[in-house]
Amino acid sequence: MRGLQLVSVLALLSAWEGAARAGWADPLFVPAPSAVARAFGPIGGPALAALGDTLGKTAIAYVLSMVLGVAAGLAVGSIRLLRDVLNPFVVALYGIPKILVLPWIVLLLGYGTAPAIFYGALHGLFPVLVLVIGAVRDVDRTLVTVARSYGATTWQLYWKVLLPAIVPSVFAGMRLGIVFCLLGVLVVEMFAGIRGMGYVMGAFANGFQAPELFAATGLVSAASIAIVLALDHVSERLSHWRG
Repeated sequence: MRGLQLVSVLALLSAWEGAARAGWADPLFVPAPSAVARAFGPIGGPALAALGDTLGKTAIAYVLSMVLGVAAGLAVGSIRLLRDVLNPFVVALYGIPKILVLPWIVLLLGYGTAPAIFYGALHGLFPVLVLVIGAVRDVDRTLVTVARSYGATTWQLYWKVLLPAIVPSVFAGMRLGIVFCLLGVLVVEMFAGIRGMGYVMGAFANGFQAPELFAATGLVSAASIAIVLALDHVSERLSHWRG
């Protein structure tokens, strides 16, 4: 299977290279893979530094979105009054394109790190929140009733019953959350940033530096894929907790 995947990727790159060399694609917009590979040299150091800055902001936004999303999801999902009152607002806010609030965030927080972290956390919060609320709501009520009948405290109910029952949804939220947080940080860096990978990619795009832009995009994509694969590995290692 791995060999077949590698052959598929190589075939795609070869076709792309051939199309670029044959003049079927405008190199100003779609450079050949060989040109993209050469671009890694000049941009390597600065691009990696910018990527590190972006990932640092993403990590802070991710922690905030996970902590707030899981905590609020548990509260709203398990307390009927909160669910009845707040769930419609959560669904409505989840459906609103977050880009609409970006100008207000920039107006309030200015340019730089703060708006990127805030917007990234906001971007990642709602997928986690919606998943956790739904998971808590769908927990078998028999488990809760049995736990209460054995004298479980509220803390024990959450720790021993609800949290293990929603582990798959939390892990799904972890995978979605990191992608949404990274996307949110990149968007702010592109439009209201002074550094970071989004700022660098915006500069390449404005300067029509297509090979450098493709190379930078490849770095971000590789980092995102590696993070998601790492989270998948962690979820597999921790999935026994549910049992």
